[in-house]
Amino acid sequence: MVDLLTDKVVVLSGVGPGLGRSLGEEAARMGADLVLASRTPKRLEKMAEVVRSYGRRALVVPTDITDEAARKNLVDAAVVEFGRVDCLINNAFGIPPMDPITTLELDGLRAAQETNVFAPLRLSALFADALAETPEKAGGSIIMVNSCVVYSSQPEYSGYKLSKGTLKHMASSLATELGPRGIRVNSVAPSYIYEDVNKAYFDWIASETGRTHEEVYAEKAAPTDLKRLAVPEEVARATLFLASDLASAVTGVMLNVDCGEFHVD
Repeated sequence: MVDLLTDKVVVLSGVGPGLGRSLGEEAARMGADLVLASRTPKRLEKMAEVVRSYGRRALVVPTDITDEAARKNLVDAAVVEFGRVDCLINNAFGIPPMDPITTLELDGLRAAQETNVFAPLRLSALFADALAETPEKAGGSIIMVNSCVVYSSQPEYSGYKLSKGTLKHMASSLATELGPRGIRVNSVAPSYIYEDVNKAYFDWIASETGRTHEEVYAEKAAPTDLKRLAVPEEVARATLFLASDLASAVTGVMLNVDCGEFHVD
């Protein structure tokens, strides 16, 4: 693995299975030290062990990112431990109600927006001072983990699209606002990621429709140019490119990592 992130400090919110786990491991493999934030200490400690196995440092900070005091504590802990922050990856996600938007209770949508929109906004604002002090030519970097759901109009995905569509536009606004301080703000948008959660989902679809897992996979992969689905490591590597010096002039973009499912002009 190329050392794209040697000695950079990366803050990762949302250290869960699948993409969160791959983001942490691939960042450490590329030479980064990690600040790990989520609500579950046990999950954080497991991720920290993986980071340290690559000879990198890991700071575990159990954090409810919907709580302002906890967010401020995360910033303070990162700066005290490492003296700098090079990249913030907003990966945490709360699943919104999966029904047509006209049928949804507003409380459910509000709860999802707290995690999916307001928390990334506040973390980005709170980390801005530390990110602005990053000395490398690439400057500080914020990456929003978005989704190709923004290109979908299926009714059951409407609450999900509301969150991710808002996040997309917010990232664009932050890129313009924080750019003069040397901070780049980008997004990455995967489609279906072939990991444990979606594998189980495909199994469920197969059982409900009398098909095999392989047939369901082929159906989901059919719209892509590569006729396959990305795995978590591939999405993580594309995401981390945006944190590297190779992307020093890249800001305000959303990079699709979807094996060619969506061509967006």
